[in-house]
Amino acid sequence: MLPEVTCTWQLRLISNSLYRRALNVTQAPIASSLPMAVLPFLTTYALYNVAVSLPLLSDDLNCGPCAMVRGALIGVVSGGLYPTLLALPVNLGLASRYNTAPMPQKGNMLRYWVDLSRPIFRKMRPVFLLQAVFGTYLGSRHFEAFTKLTQITSSHGENLKG
Repeated sequence: MLPEVTCTWQLRLISNSLYRRALNVTQAPIASSLPMAVLPFLTTYALYNVAVSLPLLSDDLNCGPCAMVRGALIGVVSGGLYPTLLALPVNLGLASRYNTAPMPQKGNMLRYWVDLSRPIFRKMRPVFLLQAVFGTYLGSRHFEAFTKLTQITSSHGENLKG
């Protein structure tokens, strides 16, 4: 089962669109959108498998709330924060290349990034919350499924012995 099935790639493209509008970038829409759709999905899939699915399968994670918190953190970090932070350098590079927005002096780049990102992060708060809800839901569903799987396999093993 793929993590974040309910969280579609459209949610990940929101931050890219917000940065494109803030920097007046109209060129290369596919070049900036493709990494926003593919890289966060692959990262989320890998992190979810390592932090939730594999520990559940190996019986290292026996706590339902722990699985839900791990799912929520993975949803927020790799489904919300990572695409937002990834969209910034991609779109700043495009804005610099096509001269669509004034670039700051070399010493003021970090301050420019913060000033540019602050309103975008405010607009992305509902997306982060949605990612946390989806991650929590998926963590709880996986925990329930693996608990049932453990019960079925242990009762099936007892039936074979007796």
